[in-house]
Amino acid sequence: MALLEVENLEASYGAVRAVRGVSLSVAEGSIVALLGANGAGKSTTLKAICGSVRPNAGRIMLDGKSIGGLSPNQIVKRGVALVPEGRKIFKDLTVRENLAMGAYSRADKASIEDDYRVVFDLFPRLEERQRQLGGSLSGGEQQMLAIGRGLMARPRLLLLDEPSLGLAPIIISNIFEALRHINRERGTALLIVEQNAHVALRNAGFAYVLQVGRIVVEGPSEELRADKEIVESYMGARH
Repeated sequence: MALLEVENLEASYGAVRAVRGVSLSVAEGSIVALLGANGAGKSTTLKAICGSVRPNAGRIMLDGKSIGGLSPNQIVKRGVALVPEGRKIFKDLTVRENLAMGAYSRADKASIEDDYRVVFDLFPRLEERQRQLGGSLSGGEQQMLAIGRGLMARPRLLLLDEPSLGLAPIIISNIFEALRHINRERGTALLIVEQNAHVALRNAGFAYVLQVGRIVVEGPSEELRADKEIVESYMGARH
């Protein structure tokens, strides 16, 4: 059984159908990429999974149980956390206070302290800056903080919306190295939405490509990378 199963998902913003019958799955401990151009429906799909957008139709199952229609807080408690597009950190809170916000739904205080250490070991720069305000961090540091905040919920499934957006190549490489470590060492499954298809395919084991709210291609990442027609049609020239 897959950890996450999405079946025939439909979601709209007013009269605009953003997602049109999307079906995908994420296995326990896997890394899956969801690719496509701006406006393809990638972010809406993630928002529906985490409960911030209510689906019009379809099913969202976690461990075989429906989470469609649950509140974002209930979904976090079931083991799903979102790292949103644009980071959306709390700029007037310190780094440590931002991380604490990620653990707001947890009652195991001793384990929360352990998880600060996990985040700081993963991103040493955050430990150095833990008393600084989030708004004083660089873009790359803010992305590290957003990921760290997501990890503080101890998710089994971490959803990431455009983690490479606006970052320099060396920072992107560092971020994805950290994501692979999270997946490998903690067993956290990752569903990564990315416009940078080439980066995503190098790191994911399986990928789906969305176009105008529908999945048009899916398969193992290595196969998609090797198919020149798919690369040119849906992902732009290889670089």
